[in-house]
Amino acid sequence: MTALRFDDRGWKTYGASLSPDGSAFAYIVDEGTGYPRAAQRSLSRDGVGELRWVQLRSTGPVRKVVHSTDGRWLAVEIAPSGGEHHQVWVVTTDPDDDTAHRIAATRPDGRSFGTVGLVGWDTDWVLITAIDQDGTSHALRVHPGTGTTLTLDQRVGSVLIDSWKGATLVRVGPRGYHDMLLLRRRPESGDDEITMTPLLPQDPGAITDQGYLLDQGFDHSSLVFVPAPNEPARDLDSVQALVRSDFDAKFPRLLGVEVSKFGVRFRVMAQRVDIGLDEFAVSHDQSTVALLWNVRGCSELQIMTLPDQTLHPPIDLPGEVASDLSISAAGSVVTVTVSSPQHSPLVHLVDVANRQVFPVRDDVVAGEGPSCLLRPELMEFSARDGMPLSGFLFRAKRAAGTAVPGPTLLYFHGGPEGQSRPDYQFLFGPLVDAGITVFAANVRGSSGYGRLFAHADDRYGRYAGIDDAADCAVFLCRQGIADPDAVYCSGRSYGGYLTLACLTFHPELFAAGIAICGMSDLESFFRNTEPWIAVAAYTKYGHPEFDRELLADLSPIHRIDAVRAPLLVVHGAHDTNVPVSESQQIVAELQARGAVAEMLMFDDEGHEIVKRHNQHRLTEAVADWIARHPSRNRSSR
Repeated sequence: MTALRFDDRGWKTYGASLSPDGSAFAYIVDEGTGYPRAAQRSLSRDGVGELRWVQLRSTGPVRKVVHSTDGRWLAVEIAPSGGEHHQVWVVTTDPDDDTAHRIAATRPDGRSFGTVGLVGWDTDWVLITAIDQDGTSHALRVHPGTGTTLTLDQRVGSVLIDSWKGATLVRVGPRGYHDMLLLRRRPESGDDEITMTPLLPQDPGAITDQGYLLDQGFDHSSLVFVPAPNEPARDLDSVQALVRSDFDAKFPRLLGVEVSKFGVRFRVMAQRVDIGLDEFAVSHDQSTVALLWNVRGCSELQIMTLPDQTLHPPIDLPGEVASDLSISAAGSVVTVTVSSPQHSPLVHLVDVANRQVFPVRDDVVAGEGPSCLLRPELMEFSARDGMPLSGFLFRAKRAAGTAVPGPTLLYFHGGPEGQSRPDYQFLFGPLVDAGITVFAANVRGSSGYGRLFAHADDRYGRYAGIDDAADCAVFLCRQGIADPDAVYCSGRSYGGYLTLACLTFHPELFAAGIAICGMSDLESFFRNTEPWIAVAAYTKYGHPEFDRELLADLSPIHRIDAVRAPLLVVHGAHDTNVPVSESQQIVAELQARGAVAEMLMFDDEGHEIVKRHNQHRLTEAVADWIARHPSRNRSSR
């Protein structure tokens, strides 16, 4: 096997949160020596200040970091050992005080929550979604200093989205069917009554999953609606919100919603033709909205000013894909994470007025890493039933004088609602440098292509989704990109399941497979995964009681006799999303039949492989598995 080259030029930085006054920011730093950690830096006209690590008494990758509304506190979500049982810690932003303490660790009755997720802040209170072991969600408002906890809502399968001055937004519904509720507490009723109002009319299959409550303290009557001449006097107790939703549309857009004594009404605030909204951020003074659009997998950043709702031209970004928007209170500064196939994620600062973008690169060593000239090609084609498919092709150079393509790896993203985009993937560069062409596929069920495409693999549509994976291989071979005798498949999470499905539903197409944290038996997956994950997944895969036959038929382990190709499975020992047993059981069954199957376990990882040296080991294992199983050995057992 050709020796692999890895990009160890510096740190990966992402997930930044600006302080409200724009004088500091916190972000997540992967320095390459362990789990990603949270850090803080000051920000001024003179540049970026020195790094201050956020010290937590818990070990695991940091998932999220958010400044409080007053800038005095920082809340951090961490996943101990990379697992699914998350914690939330708080620390002051005082550089002389690095004492952190954990909040919302247990229920009022002393029992432990299953997991705790950080949402944001309501004035100086932390907003949290805490989930019981049985899947019941608690929307909590916790004071970081005293630990006082108020329950805003409690229901199965819900997620707190925002809360501000007595109004609360809660997302409800399983995957692919997310609605938004407005909850209002009315203490004047005498019994602290809570009213509940759906934000949008019923639209099955629509997703409303991001929201921001506009401050009732501002005169914001014109932010969402301009009163008509014959309109009744504005309800001073009305609540207005901005939400990301594909309600009554093919792609997500920005909607403004008002709930008042006159009823509920909404209007489109920002939309683009055949382009979906990925995320948005609103300045606290409600003058500025930052928007990230998904343009065929690439990102465009736009600024919208309020109340005139002017959508300004896109701001050029130094990379193909962006995420993690944060905005200062006055809307003058935006932070965003930018990445590309050639460059790992890096936090950038955006000067909104001057439309300038500055990388935070004082912690990055310049130089060329592997595949610095890597250029993805967007390939578009049709499935056997006419469904449009696509993916990004990363071509390896052919050896001089070689007419036959080298090995080609189909890589499937997770989700299945994820999307393969031209961003940084630690696997791809070293593999392409080693002579392996990679095709990052977007089969039906992927996001970014409209709501119908995202739902096209639900339940019985899973068969067509598996056929899509085979059609990707056939397309690449017909185009002369891939050698029919040297096509391989791999993916993580749902992509790991799809890898196993490829080898069992279409065994004649693939020379070998590498499944990372994938489900081998959908029935045992539902039995053993976290309850809150199972409840959300019924609409995608089928119900374990009412769809038993479907789940059994779609489970690769029940088609194991069809496997011809060698299989490597990879798993993190702390994964409780897709339990380790999913990989263990299919390896055991294959080995019992005399098939070639091995397992690589990471003892310090969960559902994602996040440590840099483990990512290197995984990349080496993938390349080595392909090298050890060339086309002439594909039928050996």
